[in-house]
Amino acid sequence: MQKNFHLNAIIISILITLLCTSCAFNKLFYQATRLPAGTKQITFKSASDSVTVHFVGNNHQPVFVKNSNDTIHFGYTIESVLFCSTNGDTLNGWWLQPDKQPILGTILHLHGNGGCLTSQFKAIAPLAEKGFQIFMFDYSGYGFSEGKANRKTVLENALSALDYVQSKTSVKDLKLIIYGQSLGGHLASVVASERQNDINGLVIEGAFSSHKDIANHMVPVLGKLFVKNGYSAYKSIRTFHKPLLVIHSTEDAVVPFNLGKKIFNNANEPKQFFEVSKCHICAPNYYPEEITSRIIELLK
Repeated sequence: MQKNFHLNAIIISILITLLCTSCAFNKLFYQATRLPAGTKQITFKSASDSVTVHFVGNNHQPVFVKNSNDTIHFGYTIESVLFCSTNGDTLNGWWLQPDKQPILGTILHLHGNGGCLTSQFKAIAPLAEKGFQIFMFDYSGYGFSEGKANRKTVLENALSALDYVQSKTSVKDLKLIIYGQSLGGHLASVVASERQNDINGLVIEGAFSSHKDIANHMVPVLGKLFVKNGYSAYKSIRTFHKPLLVIHSTEDAVVPFNLGKKIFNNANEPKQFFEVSKCHICAPNYYPEEITSRIIELLK
């Protein structure tokens, strides 16, 4: 009887460990920076200067100020908006509009797993300077967006964002693509496959092929064992038949280069692979002209 008691205790301990480990792995996918509703400003400091973002009004309109008193003007404007997701959460989005040039097309941007709009916008903003109007947003639980992020809610958020973008008159006569980076690239593959009749093309950068694949990279064997796969870019991309551009850096220290190639190899034509260098999801900052020309070619 004592042996059975010890055996049962060991089994229970193992089950608890597996459950906790699985939850811990799944939480790694959503490293959100949440901003309480009453937040008026946040400051980013570096060795040379500091940038403060002031949030104005009910829509949390951002105003960027450098070294306390110099308003920063980008090569594009930012308009903050609120919209509703089908999961019931009110989400915060930003429209990035080119300042003084014709609009080349519309990009729905799906950002990575960390931070929020105030940090993530830098990863895609160079394409606004090149002429694309960009809509990006925070998933549930990120920034000023309500709720909590998980695989179900971020997918609902992304589909709702696509509906919101399509409802705008400024988008009606323009080509529309989805551009996803990192976790957003994985998500973009799923959204694009489900809604390919509503878009003209797909760009994914630094994306992982499946939850299990990236978990196995992070923690070999155990990661793949404990993480549920659910939807995956690798499977979804096989049903996508619109133009596709996959971008991945050979120096990517977050998502291995081979996972980007795995998605590409499982995709249908027409498709392009743009091999770059530099850091994870840094391509728009280092190759804005090349990416712009490839997207234009994609849309033709």
